[in-house]
Amino acid sequence: MDADQVLAFRLARSGLAVRGARDLAAALACPASDFARDAALLALAARADGVSREGYQQAVDAAELVVAHVVRGAIHALAPGDLALYGRALIARNDGELGGQLGRQVQRLAAEKGFAPSEALEEVATATRDALANGRTLDKNGLHEELRQRVRNDLMPWCRGCQSHHVAPMLWRYATVKAGARLDSEHRYTSGKPGRTPRASEAVRRFLGFYGPANPGDFADWAGLAKSHAQRLWDDAAGDLAEVRVGKGKGWLMSEDIGALESPPAAEGIRMIPPGDPYLQKPNRPLLAPDAELRKRLFRPVASPGAVLRNGRLTGLWRVKAKGSKAELTVEKLGRLARGDLEREAQRVAALRGAAEAALVVA
Repeated sequence: MDADQVLAFRLARSGLAVRGARDLAAALACPASDFARDAALLALAARADGVSREGYQQAVDAAELVVAHVVRGAIHALAPGDLALYGRALIARNDGELGGQLGRQVQRLAAEKGFAPSEALEEVATATRDALANGRTLDKNGLHEELRQRVRNDLMPWCRGCQSHHVAPMLWRYATVKAGARLDSEHRYTSGKPGRTPRASEAVRRFLGFYGPANPGDFADWAGLAKSHAQRLWDDAAGDLAEVRVGKGKGWLMSEDIGALESPPAAEGIRMIPPGDPYLQKPNRPLLAPDAELRKRLFRPVASPGAVLRNGRLTGLWRVKAKGSKAELTVEKLGRLARGDLEREAQRVAALRGAAEAALVVA
């Protein structure tokens, strides 16, 4: 298998080969990051016809589409039935592995104050459930204030940015995961309905369904797990996997997906996908942008551009900024890309961001 074939398979599994008539939850085979402004909304619009800001907000408020902290403790949009799989199921049970999942700050506090990471997580998760009981909704500041009244001081270091004491960031984020909380369209926290927690190894199968062929290290990075934790889940799914050659290396894929990898569908049309889109996540980056300098420009620590795809190939970078009532979209061409190809997509992005129209600049 070569890089183009792998990318074509992953593009199709990401829902980007053809924009179709799908409901919002069905359009998200893979959780979509909502870290950048409107990222999940724009990711959905690149995959499904008829997406609007109003429809997206209504779906989120009705929990027909869930926005929540899940993999890596980061906010993603995902199908309601996947909340427990990408949330609770992936929380480590071993204190050493959980400490790594919760980050260095929590590990340091645990060593200094003499508590176990699992004990701390349970305390903050219980406090979170209590704070959100009886249908309450709280913004982040409101949630922190409720946690201050319920959580011991040892778990609340001083935050220079907030100029206050609050629960360590990764600890409170994973506490919302354990508590099964979700966010509404105004990014206020409320109780969710994760349902029964499935076997965590199902996440390996899903991961390979949209990022295969891959290896356990790729899965560990994507899911934010310790390598030992990821390997156990991988081993549990191993009976369903097949080894394939990718260039000079090897990877694994669901056995049932070998045919789809060998004959992926052709991609059609222009897509302007946002920074943080599932297709722009770490497993795809070296294949999508083999040139190291281009990768640095496309995948920045902050303020990354979006990507323009033409028939599935990376052909440009794009950025947007408000300019009066307009959204000014600047596109840097990396390949063949006519202005006319971009007009409809630019207008789509502008409308989703609430602008009256798009001002398109092609460089």
